[in-house]
Amino acid sequence: MIIFVFLLWLVLNGRITLELVIFDVIISTAVAAFLSMLTSYNIKTEVQLIKKLPFILLYLLNLILEIIKASLSVIFVILSGKKPDCVLVEFHSGINSRILNTVLANSITLTPGTYTVFLQDDRFVIHCLMKSYGEDMDKSSFVKLLKNISGGY
Repeated sequence: MIIFVFLLWLVLNGRITLELVIFDVIISTAVAAFLSMLTSYNIKTEVQLIKKLPFILLYLLNLILEIIKASLSVIFVILSGKKPDCVLVEFHSGINSRILNTVLANSITLTPGTYTVFLQDDRFVIHCLMKSYGEDMDKSSFVKLLKNISGGY
């Protein structure tokens, strides 16, 4: 939290001087202390988040690539004139974190040709434009990367 607030302040300020950096460290620490009193935030959570940062960045890169691939696939379906064979697919992600299951549901919805209809615990119901889009959803790259991230939550 301290690092995020620190970087946000620097970006919004637009310039870097010694007194701004010192002031930023003081303000960031005060904001983080205030937030830790109001929420269940603690420094241990931030350390775990920093350790998971490479997996999070890899997940975001994977999400962008999957969106591009799915977009091209949907464009091909549209231009080829094939009729979509819509299907509902149900699967269990095996991820215990509610936050990461929500991230997975939103990632599926962001990917063209699929959207999340229902989510409860780790049970998903997904609407797919084509039957092939829903195959092996529980073994998708999204699920694998989120399982790596969930090790610390």
